[in-house]
Amino acid sequence: MKIDLHIHTTASDGRLSPAEVVRRAVELRMHTIAITDHDSISGIEEALTEARRNPQLMLIPGVEMGADVPTGEMHILGYFVDPYSTRFCRTLEKLRNSRATRSRKMVDRLADMGCQLNWEHILSIASGASIGRPHVAQAMLERGYVAVLQEAFDKYIGDDSPAYVEREKLGPIQTVELISQTGGLPVLAHPAETENLDSVIEELKPAGLVGIEVFYKDYDEQTITRLVSAAEKHNLIPCGGSDYHGFEDDGNDIGRCDVPLETVERLIALQKERGQDLRN
Repeated sequence: MKIDLHIHTTASDGRLSPAEVVRRAVELRMHTIAITDHDSISGIEEALTEARRNPQLMLIPGVEMGADVPTGEMHILGYFVDPYSTRFCRTLEKLRNSRATRSRKMVDRLADMGCQLNWEHILSIASGASIGRPHVAQAMLERGYVAVLQEAFDKYIGDDSPAYVEREKLGPIQTVELISQTGGLPVLAHPAETENLDSVIEELKPAGLVGIEVFYKDYDEQTITRLVSAAEKHNLIPCGGSDYHGFEDDGNDIGRCDVPLETVERLIALQKERGQDLRN
């Protein structure tokens, strides 16, 4: 019984359209999938329409939001988000626009400092996703202005650095609260590399965090065991997914992880407990 709760489409930076993702999931005889595009829920309606033609597949409408932290972004997944929420759609649009505007201003400041970057190349690095500081840092690395990505943040574009530009943004707590307030279930994405994970969870759980990704693509047994322990310690739902895009993930495919059915059952139970409709 295959389950994948982390899939991207052409609504952000994926290769397949939302309908194509659903059809691929049906081909693979998936039980449940979640569409989780970056800062976008524009592909959910198309996916839901296709899923209704295939009642054997459960589709969870979702999103992956990038919350601002000093070294880049912390990603928060939202399950059972309302794709028809005007408030949520407008907030996501504002966040996407603010990222692009801020990044363009940083590129201008970097040029004044002698770091000449090509904006079109930065757009290609982002591959359709919301533009952020990591994309600018990658462009600096490729041009040889920095030796490692972290140097770009430390010397140029990190908070209080010379080329830093403020933007309209949400922090991790605000992001979790927004997802919760619009009917979704917030889950911390790919947390294996998160520093001070226990502290992060303790900070986000009061805001509404209900789970963390445990069964993530390429996580080894040792990592999964550690994250299962963290989920149990903090009474969080252990989630997971392939983070499928279809481009850079060589050999990756939808369903490339072993997410237990219990995960979906717990998410559904929690959503029903909160009195939300399950759209499919």
